[in-house]
Amino acid sequence: MPDTSKQYDTVVNTCKSLFIKKMSDYGSAWRILRLPSLTDQIFIKAQRIRGLQQNDVRKVDEGEVSEFIGIINYSVMALIQLELGVVEQPDLSTEEATELYEKHILVTKTLMENKNHDYGEAWRDMRVSSLTDLILQKLLRVKQIEDNKGKTLVSEGIDANYQDMINYAIFAMIHLGEDH
Repeated sequence: MPDTSKQYDTVVNTCKSLFIKKMSDYGSAWRILRLPSLTDQIFIKAQRIRGLQQNDVRKVDEGEVSEFIGIINYSVMALIQLELGVVEQPDLSTEEATELYEKHILVTKTLMENKNHDYGEAWRDMRVSSLTDLILQKLLRVKQIEDNKGKTLVSEGIDANYQDMINYAIFAMIHLGEDH
């Protein structure tokens, strides 16, 4: 039986490595992005994945994996923005940003482990296309919460939705890695 925790960590290490490299190239320019901008970036990635899953012809030579990595990294950035707030100028070193990245991934992984226990790893029987649809649903929820100025009556907040998107994208990447 596959070890979900190890597979999860492998995917996270791939994503974190790209995050660190982009921090070296661009610094923390992403710190100026407001949450709706990050949400829209994630939405674009999820829509592209859905298009790739539905279309027979690809005009850009990048597959689903790079888009799922983008969903994970933008979602972590959004969680950091929720914690620290938006700034006018980049303000984090690569080391500080990596520390925050790891902190939010740890919380998100713990959530996954708790849900995975309760749901009996049901995600393993899901299709990647279903995980994509769930990410899109979470994005629409986040957009509605943003339109409601962050207020919910009975539902989880924005942070829980970003965490779920991270976990769904990681599950999709595990599936895609097993298919090869």
